[in-house]
Amino acid sequence: MPTFLTPNRHGYSVRFSPFQPERIACATSQYFGLAGGGTLFLLEVVPDGGLVEVACTQWSDGLFDVAWSETDANIIVSASGDGGLQLWNMSCPQLPPQTFREHKKEVYSVDWSQTRQEQFVLSASWDCSTKLWDPNRPNSLATFLGHTQLVYNAMWSPHVPSCFASVSGDGTLKVWNTHMPQHPSMSLRAHDAEVLSCDWCKYDQNILATGGSDGLIRGWDLRNMTSPVFEQKGCEYAVRRVRFSPHNLSVLASVSYDFTTRIWDFKASSDPLETVKHHSEFVYGLDFNSHKAGQIADCGWDSLVHVFSPRSLMSLSSALLNPVK
Repeated sequence: MPTFLTPNRHGYSVRFSPFQPERIACATSQYFGLAGGGTLFLLEVVPDGGLVEVACTQWSDGLFDVAWSETDANIIVSASGDGGLQLWNMSCPQLPPQTFREHKKEVYSVDWSQTRQEQFVLSASWDCSTKLWDPNRPNSLATFLGHTQLVYNAMWSPHVPSCFASVSGDGTLKVWNTHMPQHPSMSLRAHDAEVLSCDWCKYDQNILATGGSDGLIRGWDLRNMTSPVFEQKGCEYAVRRVRFSPHNLSVLASVSYDFTTRIWDFKASSDPLETVKHHSEFVYGLDFNSHKAGQIADCGWDSLVHVFSPRSLMSLSSALLNPVK
């Protein structure tokens, strides 16, 4: 299993490159994000199976999230504890990044739109707002207010341009249209606890999932949001991040403060298909490799980044390639 140590830096976010299947970006912070600076690592899985550093760059505050450009293989945007976003060109990591600074508190989430019609960035902050950015402009295009507590995560729909979801410490999930920033298109109480993460199904534009500090993962159908369409149970502590598979409609993964990474199939069971415990601290970052079925990456506060292929995902991938006739 390829593993990389980020010395004296605690992992918050990992993302596979949408262009190069071996490339991974990892956002980290000193002192568990409570003080000190941050480091953005560009890593690569090499042919002998190792995970090596290609480049790294420093920021004066902790880095909490990272996302790749969908149009340029070298551009990465990060989110930091000083309320800013940084646009890095990792082909020249020694150059200072382009910065965007409007949030008044920590920026905890950043996401780059995946639809080719539009190329925008979302930032979600502890100042209770989400902002929309054009990477080519210095000021935000819109600010979305409506959450009453800090916004942990905002994610673009991979299907519908101008649509995104946000989740907050106020327990709500909100769905927005960027053309109508005054109020959300939909809003519901998703958990009786803080909601830390959300993600969209890659095969059904109406399905999304939320992960809460109650240890639950819930699925929602935009056509009827009166109650969840699935609920996954098994995490002992908060679900820090949830991600849908880009290869299977009903498969998703989660990482948790209980040190685990879990694989789920919401059509098969409310219990995890597999539980992986290879971290000794909170697990924060998680991503699927869209180029390689069955491969995921995670990172945690133990300063470790892992790239691995859980048995359950490999079995599902094999079943897709060799269906029963």
